[in-house]
Amino acid sequence: MLKYVVAYLGAGLTFAAIDAVWLTTMADRLYRPVIGPLMADKPNMTAAVIFYLISIGGIVFLAIVPALKEAAWTRAFLNGAVLGFVAYATYDLTNQATLSVWSTRLTIIDLCWGTTLTAVASVGGYFAARWAEGRFG
Repeated sequence: MLKYVVAYLGAGLTFAAIDAVWLTTMADRLYRPVIGPLMADKPNMTAAVIFYLISIGGIVFLAIVPALKEAAWTRAFLNGAVLGFVAYATYDLTNQATLSVWSTRLTIIDLCWGTTLTAVASVGGYFAARWAEGRFG
């Protein structure tokens, strides 16, 4: 059980740290020029935290646990990439279908970002869990 908690924490820290850099550097460059009038002045942090908690749970269940069973970090990477692609496609393509200002360019960039971010966070969680297994059994 401890390894799954550590996997959750490892994936969560990896995801949050990398996404924070992305959002602080890209929000004004990429998102605001396209969807600026739709963006809140300040993010709803409650909603953001709930998203992260749910997303990291999905990463652990769908990417890290299968990878631990196979003892293959590449499984974490692949499953994480698929999960990220599907999750971000849901968001991006729904926005493109329903918001007149949403662009194909933004969809493609954000899909690539979400796929990569989720894959890397999955690997981070995988190695954290493996570390916990080695350290605590």
